[in-house]
Amino acid sequence: MPVTNSTAPTLVLRFADIGIATYVSLRVVGEPDRLVTWVVAEDVLLVVTSALAEALPDPLDGEQLSEALIRSLAAGPFAVMERERELARLLAALLPDEAWDLLRQCTGAPELPVLFVSPSARLSRVPWGLLTQSTGTDDERLIELADVLLTVPPNIANAPRRQPHPADGPPLLLLDPKVPGQRPDSALGSVLGRPSSDTMLARHFGERPALPTVTAPVELFRRADADRQWLAEQLARQPSRLVYVGHASAAPHRDGSADQAALHLAEPEPLTAADIMVMGLRIPPRVALLACASGADYRFDEATGLVAAMILGGAQVVTATLWSLPTTAGYRVATACSGDPMSDVIIAVDTAHEATTPARAVNSWQRDCLRRWRSGDAALSPVHWAAVMTFTVDGAR
Repeated sequence: MPVTNSTAPTLVLRFADIGIATYVSLRVVGEPDRLVTWVVAEDVLLVVTSALAEALPDPLDGEQLSEALIRSLAAGPFAVMERERELARLLAALLPDEAWDLLRQCTGAPELPVLFVSPSARLSRVPWGLLTQSTGTDDERLIELADVLLTVPPNIANAPRRQPHPADGPPLLLLDPKVPGQRPDSALGSVLGRPSSDTMLARHFGERPALPTVTAPVELFRRADADRQWLAEQLARQPSRLVYVGHASAAPHRDGSADQAALHLAEPEPLTAADIMVMGLRIPPRVALLACASGADYRFDEATGLVAAMILGGAQVVTATLWSLPTTAGYRVATACSGDPMSDVIIAVDTAHEATTPARAVNSWQRDCLRRWRSGDAALSPVHWAAVMTFTVDGAR
């Protein structure tokens, strides 16, 4: 994938937990004099993380998944625009006015600047793009000042990595693989619902070439043969992109190591980040992992999760999620609405990954979602679209 040639400024926002405080810096790359540093006190951090946990669909202690979905989608801050704006201002306590000033100083170029965020473990689920200046008089969000990306940790970006292969083949689609022994409505059941040629996803993916080769688009979904050996064989065909939609297990639910984060394929044992690295899978340059907390690498001091495994395998752009995405069925039960925001996210990210600058294209789609959310479109709750973040290396944008 070609490196993007751009004159737009690049900034890096870095958080580090040291003792009971979090130390932060914001700098403009290549301009050492343009630097802001500050400290986030423990009490501020606790308020921010507690408020965010109340908004997200990840279950709180003692809460069932169904209860978490209703809280997040129908009753919490992400259910109503006014309450979401209040949350965005509260989250902005992480950034002082001086940081906002530096960001605005970088916005005069034809292209938006790129802001790389390196969060601490406790801030790994913050939807950075939603933040709005707590002392401001308008509702301008961080994502309207910059294209917001997550930094690939230096130990991964600077490690020996497989070189990306030419990105000229069709994409590889791994859509809602059928985990053995799981009913469609079970915890590891269907994410997208019963496959049908009439769904928006079947129509979307049926309009373009893709791997695996099928006779009808519906055959792309709920495959029972999509195990790790099948995946390795498909990757050997050098697809230009990988799109995975399904279940992921965050590492805390396994043994607490980042490399035990896993994708659930059509086999009893999940495919862990460690498995991906040990198998030496040849990963295409662009990867979308649309599964529960697939981008949770930063929850650990050693960020060697699923994103890291993809980068080490050859990916330059990885779009993943910061928290659990409600399934189509879960959304409809919790909201009593007939929409399908999960499919909307999949189509938007897949389309963005076809662009010359996929990470910027993802941000552009999220800005459009924000505009529609502001205009009163309740179906555009940030629960789905704000969960999506992109990691890049090698100058990719």
